[in-house]
Amino acid sequence: MSHGGLDGGERSGRGRSARESPGPAPAGVTRRAVTGALAATGLTAAGLTAAGLAAAGGGVARARAAERGAPSGGLRLRLPAPTGPHRIGVTTLHLADRSRRDPWQAGIPVREVMVTVFHPARTVRGRSVAPQMAREAAEVFGEFDTAVLHPELPTSGVDWSATRTHAYSGAPAQAVRRPVLLYSPGGGDPRTMGTSLAEELAGHGWVVVTVDHPGDAGEVAFPAATPHRGRVRRTDLRGNPRSDPGVFRTAIGTRVADLRFVLDRLEDLAAGRNPDVPGRALPEGLGGALDLGRVGVYGHSAGGTCAAQALYEDRRIGAAVNLEGFLDHPPERPGEEGALFPVARYGVDRPLLLVGTDGFPHRGELERSWSAMLAHGGPGTGRRQLAGATHGVFTDYAALAPQLEAAGLMSAGDRRKLVGAVGPRQSVPWVRHQVLSFFARHLPAP
Repeated sequence: MSHGGLDGGERSGRGRSARESPGPAPAGVTRRAVTGALAATGLTAAGLTAAGLAAAGGGVARARAAERGAPSGGLRLRLPAPTGPHRIGVTTLHLADRSRRDPWQAGIPVREVMVTVFHPARTVRGRSVAPQMAREAAEVFGEFDTAVLHPELPTSGVDWSATRTHAYSGAPAQAVRRPVLLYSPGGGDPRTMGTSLAEELAGHGWVVVTVDHPGDAGEVAFPAATPHRGRVRRTDLRGNPRSDPGVFRTAIGTRVADLRFVLDRLEDLAAGRNPDVPGRALPEGLGGALDLGRVGVYGHSAGGTCAAQALYEDRRIGAAVNLEGFLDHPPERPGEEGALFPVARYGVDRPLLLVGTDGFPHRGELERSWSAMLAHGGPGTGRRQLAGATHGVFTDYAALAPQLEAAGLMSAGDRRKLVGAVGPRQSVPWVRHQVLSFFARHLPAP
């Protein structure tokens, strides 16, 4: 998960309000699209449905929430709308690598991953809007993630299964070959908490593939159970992987191998084969929309580490964005420095963007490996920082946490701890712009 949970965060700094300008929009990204994101993310208390807060905690919070007329199902959270010109189609794939055993459970003989594919749609007529999370995954999220992985989140009062995306299930793809971007989430976090950024990129013309890493992710919902696992697989990790060098090494190595395997299966899809294990119907034209000669990767926290190292290891990947992930291993013994990942030790000859916050509690630890990476220079290598923010701001929590606070389900301190003091009207478009403009420069979408 992200550093707020298994990756080991504590408190965010209460930095000054972010005032960084996104800078000039590159070709293919209009100033109107960038500023339009500000209006599209107007998630105010007035626009929220209220929650049933019988166990939300805090008499004042309960009273305020009750005044809103809370529905029995709990608060329904909203994701910010994408700003691109394309409607979005979405599908999920269950992939199995029979050349690898699962690294976390000896009883699982193959390595399975679940992915979601977002793509510009030819039409969405007759298609339904997809939920952010499958109901079974949302149930586990509400029980486990809120209590263990992100204790800042409320353990009741929210209907996590009710949040809708802006993508339409099974919608046919446009008959245009488009660059492909892979996303790896933070350690313990599900891929579904990267939905807003994935939709923004797909709406502007990329095909985006978000990847869950089972056994690492808090929960992963599969199409069906097998003799080796249930339909929903929970995380096998306990504690902070950064405190155990062996576990951290396995986690990042597995993630990189997962991304490379997904690329292999996307090649099958582009060749007209269906890589989905149960053989479910694919959106019309999806394989033909994949331009696998132009591939990028982005990731958050442990996923950012994975994205940078995958760029180093796999030349099919042309550019990567690391959203506040370490580029070194944890030290083997107290007082020592951890070994740098090869991407930081040797550098890379393709573009890599490092994006951080001023409120990340492990900035000092992060600085060593990032400085080593940046010292190599290289084409397109750079660094950006968002002020007034902390680690979770790169995920959907940037938009969801303020809604929880407005509904009385999250304290101001917990909101700052999770995403920082910066509001979604600034943070959401800022993060979107950094990632979108970077890929528009190096892997432009038609």
